[in-house]
Amino acid sequence: MGLRTKILSGFATLTLMLFIAGVWSIYELRSVGSSVQKMLDDNYKSISAAKMMTEALERQDSAVLLLLLGKWEEGRSIIQSGDELFLKGFDIARNNVTIQGEQGYIDAIEAKYKVYKDLWSRPIVGTKREADLNWYFEETHHAFLNVKADVTELMELNDRNMYQTALDLKGKSHRASMPGLVAILAALVFTLVFNYFVNLYLVNPIIEITKGVRAFVETRKPVAIGVETKDELADLASSIQDMMARLTR
Repeated sequence: MGLRTKILSGFATLTLMLFIAGVWSIYELRSVGSSVQKMLDDNYKSISAAKMMTEALERQDSAVLLLLLGKWEEGRSIIQSGDELFLKGFDIARNNVTIQGEQGYIDAIEAKYKVYKDLWSRPIVGTKREADLNWYFEETHHAFLNVKADVTELMELNDRNMYQTALDLKGKSHRASMPGLVAILAALVFTLVFNYFVNLYLVNPIIEITKGVRAFVETRKPVAIGVETKDELADLASSIQDMMARLTR
């Protein structure tokens, strides 16, 4: 193998190692980024929907109290807008089930909200329910708390999943950094090995040739140059020895 080929092969190997490490790192980082972004988007969407449902329920609870006070028009307006807001948030949550156990909360919310809605859908103003706080606390407010509890659980489930996603991101970022670390260690090891071969096949032969030339200059006698490589340096050493032989004839 020629000297040029040896040097080029060394640099080519190092370049290939760095290229593989770079491609690996890019793949890992893109994989981490896309998966984490999707999980965070899904969790945030469900949390936002749960907040929307909570706000709607609180509006409806206030509207029921207005109806108990006999304020029919104001109470029905607020309770209707709350119903629309709740259904909007529920529709978002129902179409964004991405976590194990999330569907169970969706089903429970749907069933309990139906019970709650049946209570305030019936006439209140002008009936025996008007001003009946016992009915409010024993039935309506109790049903309101049941729905709200499941909405809160849905929100907390997504909160916990976001936290777990953050922990997973830490582990994935560690794995994504591994190619860079491997590349550094491999480059260090390869540099040491490459340095050894450069000394063996390049520096040491040059030193031997230099010693041989100096010995010839001092003694004017041909000397053997110990170059064992089979490349351009061996040809150079052989040519110098031929020159020494001719000059001493």
